[in-house]
Amino acid sequence: MERITAAVVPAVLALTALLGLWRGVDVYQALLDGARDGLQILLRILPNLICLMTAISMLRASGFLGWVCAAAEPLLRLAGIPPQTIALMIIRPLSGSGALGVGSELMRTYGPDSLVGRTAAVMLGSTETTFYTIGVYFAAAGIQKTRYAVAAALIADIAGFLASAWAVRLFF
Repeated sequence: MERITAAVVPAVLALTALLGLWRGVDVYQALLDGARDGLQILLRILPNLICLMTAISMLRASGFLGWVCAAAEPLLRLAGIPPQTIALMIIRPLSGSGALGVGSELMRTYGPDSLVGRTAAVMLGSTETTFYTIGVYFAAAGIQKTRYAVAAALIADIAGFLASAWAVRLFF
């Protein structure tokens, strides 16, 4: 199975190049054009990424994250969400790598088979890095009015967090 998986990407690339040649496309020039377009997109989204990562670092360093965790704990207990996952729920819409770090720490502390570890794992798989996605993809597409998209995405994240906690309690 591993050999088949390892051969899929080169096979698709070769098939694409052969199909392009068969249709009379200058495959090399198309590859160069794609690389040029990719670099232009990178230049458009890089400032957004830098600002987003800076904001996340400031939230962590300022202690704001700890304050929000303490304030939200009673509400989360009432909703059936393990309070230890508060930091994950705050970081997840902002940063995928930050959320993975928090999730890893939760699993290291409580164990991957614990209620907290399983809930964190399901939350990571059921929610999105909302602000990163909106910042990157909307900037790449030139979309500037994101108000309703942000609200809808955050509501979906909240639903994902709740459903994750409830599903783990129901199935495990």
